[in-house]
Amino acid sequence: GAEKPAIFMDCGIHAREWISPAFCQWFVKEVVGNYNSTPLITTLFNQLDFLVVPVVNVDGYIYSWTKNRLWRKTRSKNPGSSCVGTDPNRNFDAKWCTSGTLRDPCSEVYCGPRVESEKEVKAVADFIRNHSSIIKAYLTIHSYSQLLLYPYSYDKSLPSDHRELDDLARNAVEKLRSLYGTKYIYGPGASTIYLASGGSDDWAYDLGIKYSFTFELRDTGQYGFLLPESQIKPTCEETMLAVYHITDYVLDHLY
Repeated sequence: GAEKPAIFMDCGIHAREWISPAFCQWFVKEVVGNYNSTPLITTLFNQLDFLVVPVVNVDGYIYSWTKNRLWRKTRSKNPGSSCVGTDPNRNFDAKWCTSGTLRDPCSEVYCGPRVESEKEVKAVADFIRNHSSIIKAYLTIHSYSQLLLYPYSYDKSLPSDHRELDDLARNAVEKLRSLYGTKYIYGPGASTIYLASGGSDDWAYDLGIKYSFTFELRDTGQYGFLLPESQIKPTCEETMLAVYHITDYVLDHLY
């Protein structure tokens, strides 16, 4: 049929953030399983396409399971250095390598030798560029800190749509909190968490995708990246409420 407006969601940009791929898988399971039985899901899926990448940084994710649980970066080789990998969320073409990142290949926040040097980043960016006319929202799932962030992270300027994005984020975290009382902070990335250039949400927003958000899921540091299995289900359930709210809003505010 005709192309529908789309929501793009990715998980697993950073290898050690295991709750992120878990959420993408949960999301797909829920929407497929509840299509035609839950009116909101049916409406959303009849009128929108959902483009979901469960694990962006596949090599890094496998390495975090097999060798080093707290590995963050990709697994690409860096010529002239024994240190491996680039931070994929500093590798997008969004004021690349200007703030909150380093040019040191041994750094956890290494921006890479050039924009989109990482094949994973280039694959995501190419796909979004090729479908930018239909993608109306970009959601990227990370952990941890319990935050809902919108642009900008690369500097402390505010996007032209910041009032709308702020209202949408506030309402989304209220929906999330309604289930288990989990408190999220929301706001622009630079002032809410830290300066970080080369991020995917800033890049997507500057490409013209207005509704660009980064989720930082549970928790706030007690377990950090080592979130226990018992928290997977409640984390996914509450996050679904925020994602549903955002996607329903986008459907009502297509541009």
